[in-house]
Amino acid sequence: MLEVGMKAPEFTLKDKNGQLVSLSDFAGKKVVLYFYPKDNTPGCTRQACAFAGAYSEFANRGVEVIGISKDSVASHVKFAEKYNLPFILLSDPELEAIKAYGVWQEKKLYGKVSMGVVRTTFIIDEQGMIENIMPKVKPDTNAADILALL
Repeated sequence: MLEVGMKAPEFTLKDKNGQLVSLSDFAGKKVVLYFYPKDNTPGCTRQACAFAGAYSEFANRGVEVIGISKDSVASHVKFAEKYNLPFILLSDPELEAIKAYGVWQEKKLYGKVSMGVVRTTFIIDEQGMIENIMPKVKPDTNAADILALL
């Protein structure tokens, strides 16, 4: 179980352009790393659009925003283009980072139990340490809540 003050798990995943991106690429920068269940679903779209709307504020503070889901690179391309998302989206179909960050969990929906990504946001400091963990965030207010913390 990850906790505030721990070293954030390293990962290397493909972005929407098929380029490999590692957490260590952002050493010296603060990173907002958010995990979400699925591209083009109502909650995930609202969350992504909220981050897109606040992106200039994050950029002005030198903060990198990265979204991760198990969707494919092709899905991320369509999602980013459809909603003009300016930040990095990473594809994790093998659940490498999703499991490392402990966000692959049992979920209940209408009495049905299944495994899936629990919407969670991590703030990682310039040294790669976990500064804040926000579990089960609300898609509409996640970006604003993070800006208030920063």
